[in-house]
Amino acid sequence: MEVCYQLPVLPLDRPVPKHVLSRRGAISFSSSSSLFGSPDPRQLSQRRGAISYDSSDQTALYIRMLGDVRVRSQAGFEPERRSTHPYLCIDFRNLHSEYESRLGCGASSAPERRVHRLLSFQRYLHSSRMLRGIPQQIPLHILDEDYTGQARCMLEKVGNWNFDIFLFDKLTNGNGLITLTCHLLNSYGLVELFQLDMVKLWRFLVMVQEDYHSDNPYHNAVHAADVTQAMYCYMREPKLAKSLTSYDILLGLLAAVTHDLDHPGVNQPFLIKTDHYLATLYRNTSVLENHHWKSAVGLIRETGLFSHLPPEDSLNLERELGSLILATDISRQNEYLSRFRMHLNQDNLCLSKASHRHFILQMALKCADICNPCRPWELSKQWSERVTEEFFQQGDIEKKHILEVSPVCDRQTNTVGNIQIGFMTYVAEPLFGEWARFSDTRLSQTMLGHMGLNKASWGGLQQEQTSVFEEAESSKASSDTEDAAATAAAAAAPPGGSTATTAGETSSKEIPQGNRES
Repeated sequence: MEVCYQLPVLPLDRPVPKHVLSRRGAISFSSSSSLFGSPDPRQLSQRRGAISYDSSDQTALYIRMLGDVRVRSQAGFEPERRSTHPYLCIDFRNLHSEYESRLGCGASSAPERRVHRLLSFQRYLHSSRMLRGIPQQIPLHILDEDYTGQARCMLEKVGNWNFDIFLFDKLTNGNGLITLTCHLLNSYGLVELFQLDMVKLWRFLVMVQEDYHSDNPYHNAVHAADVTQAMYCYMREPKLAKSLTSYDILLGLLAAVTHDLDHPGVNQPFLIKTDHYLATLYRNTSVLENHHWKSAVGLIRETGLFSHLPPEDSLNLERELGSLILATDISRQNEYLSRFRMHLNQDNLCLSKASHRHFILQMALKCADICNPCRPWELSKQWSERVTEEFFQQGDIEKKHILEVSPVCDRQTNTVGNIQIGFMTYVAEPLFGEWARFSDTRLSQTMLGHMGLNKASWGGLQQEQTSVFEEAESSKASSDTEDAAATAAAAAAPPGGSTATTAGETSSKEIPQGNRES
């Protein structure tokens, strides 16, 4: 079933209203059956939650939960998992009219009709299930208001460049991408404007989040949420805010959400030299970016998110979505940067033209994709360590299979610091320097300032590591020299004094070792 999006419906601070009890399905959870409708506040504190559904609305389910509540039924609910206590893990399914009518007639003995989710080609290829049609059971974690209060407070400052996406992801129990995207779409009024079905939208976002590999240190759903938040910040810049249309904003947010969809955790050269089927499919050109785009299109069509639009409009949206995602190919960085610089030098960017607005969206998404060096040190350092670890994991795989190790992927010859300093110098600084020329605002100066400080911080850490390494090497060399001198002295001693010399040698070698230990 599509995921519920209205929480809560039945409050817990007062009895269940009579008009709710008169509905076809109303259930109240409590520790005692006498609490159903009881006004006693002391008893209300023991009440656990409430569920109601309307027979006329088969795709909506309204739920309010507190604490350790477990829901089990034939409607497709999953029991609570230990690892998510005290949150509720529910796998929502459609309440089909045929199945509901059988329940109403009391035909409990009738065989249950299994509801399958249509898997797209890409999802089928990497599905861990052996049988086609069995979806991955990754239930959506739904938090009670008591737990989501802090996340809502953070969303009030979602336009702040210091937004901590790691904390936000924890507060939403790993659903930061879904929560953030829904909030931004609603804040712009895009759901109503484009008449998006909230059930389809929620299902689309859940599937997108599932398709990001959580075992990737860097290219995961948290990175997608971070890029989406950065994209929102850029679209709020004065030049863009007064020029972008609602369609542009919808396109920009969707591109940010799906720009690394189903990323395998390795780069394009790795796929090419291992003859991966994706490299063959896309002819070794923007392999990952094409895969992200096609995967996003597959989910859009699978969920029917834009099925209510005219076919030509939905096809045009898919094509422009691909244009944005393909722009994130780092191998084409100089191509886009040269074009951007040329427009700025000639001062001929006209944001009233759709093509120019689209190009600026491409540049904004490129900036958002690699904005980690421009974040405050506490956030930037975490991202740097994550992306470097992903590089090193690829290098370990290449060594294991006796392949040539890709640049910056060898953990024996590279460090986080030197990788980040090189990336800032040759990739990030040129791009964000041109972006500051286009949009000379406080945000642009803040990003450049953070990047300068972060670069200096990595440089300082590099010097400290170099000093420690040199001291260790010097200590090792002096120890080797002492050992060699002692060995030479023992060899030159007369035979009669061999015992004394040996004792003396032992004594002379033990003293320096004691000094080093002290």
